[in-house]
Amino acid sequence: MKKIMMMAVLMTAAVGASAQSKPEAYFSFRELPNMLKWCPAPPDTTGAAFTYDIMQYMWGKELRQKDSVRTEIAIRDAVYSLECIAEEFSEPFGLKISEEETPEIWKLLRDAKATCENISGFPKYFYKRKRPFVRFQEHTATPQFEPELRRNFSYPSGHTILGWTSALLLTEINPERADTILARGMMYGESRVIVGAHWQSDVDAGRLAAAAVYARMHTSERFLEQMQLARQEFRCKAGLATIIEMKAYRKAAQKKAKSN
Repeated sequence: MKKIMMMAVLMTAAVGASAQSKPEAYFSFRELPNMLKWCPAPPDTTGAAFTYDIMQYMWGKELRQKDSVRTEIAIRDAVYSLECIAEEFSEPFGLKISEEETPEIWKLLRDAKATCENISGFPKYFYKRKRPFVRFQEHTATPQFEPELRRNFSYPSGHTILGWTSALLLTEINPERADTILARGMMYGESRVIVGAHWQSDVDAGRLAAAAVYARMHTSERFLEQMQLARQEFRCKAGLATIIEMKAYRKAAQKKAKSN
């Protein structure tokens, strides 16, 4: 009986989620913390911080020669998409993430991705920092993305903002897997250095920006409601929900479907 009820709950949620597929950021760039006012500027080219950036860039190049497994992960991480996030984080999360199977988690990540993109654009075009492979006139491990990357500046790392924000959100949904989720989130940012697309300081700034986005989203009632649905969906899919929780989730999903 419990299994049948769980299936009904999830089917209802899927119907409600399919009615709304367009990303909707929780906050505009004007509503998010302005990185120019609190985040350190990228290092200049004469100090110790930039020396460390160069050392990390060389480390990434060396690793590409020595560790094909880690390099392959970094190449997969270079695909900037929600589908990539879902694919790469499903295993550490402990549950397959997809628009069809986990529509509420998907919607949470989708709208969070749109929010992440709103915090990074202004500092990128303010600082106009050259990417390491451009400065050194070399190729990355993902040459197919180089034309686009040349038109897009380096600081902060947008991939890292998305990856670390996603890791924080998935940890909130499934705190029991926090260690593995956060470890994968760290790897996701590190991958940008390994492929040669970003400086280490770009990645560090990306993680700071992600923390700012994560905190700001928690002031949105719409976000909090969606997080609740995502957590309930996870508990139902993972077989952890009580009958009361499943009923509450079904009621919320039905209400959401009607409003859409």
